[in-house]
Amino acid sequence: MAEWWSIEVFDGEFPATQWRDSYSAQLIESALAHGGSDWEWQIHRWGVVFEIAFPSEGQWAVFRALPATVAALDAVPDPVNGLLVYRGRGGSAGAAAPRRPRPTAGAGAMALPEPAAEQAVDLTRVEFSDGPAGPAGPGPAAR
Repeated sequence: MAEWWSIEVFDGEFPATQWRDSYSAQLIESALAHGGSDWEWQIHRWGVVFEIAFPSEGQWAVFRALPATVAALDAVPDPVNGLLVYRGRGGSAGAAAPRRPRPTAGAGAMALPEPAAEQAVDLTRVEFSDGPAGPAGPGPAAR
């Protein structure tokens, strides 16, 4: 029975679909020439997945060590974080649970603007004038 293997490539400096267009024929030809029995490309919003079936793990190891395969994997758009190679079907191949969003960095809050200075009336420094009373007449102390 054939075992599936996946090569998952994420977008980086350029789209992973561009990488697929450049290396697809080379990967498929090498896989089929070295015992691959079935293959499939999946395109996702975050990149691409190349799935290939081999009758044995040894044939997969030979394919994985081929100079053409190594060159294709060295040329992925994001060489540091943009490549996953693993046993089994990949991408959206029926995972038991959907991918969870990554946690936000820090507290996940954005900085708020500094509050504006409040304008207040200082009631501790009220001064009364001895001038004539206003239109309402003298205050309650004068009555």
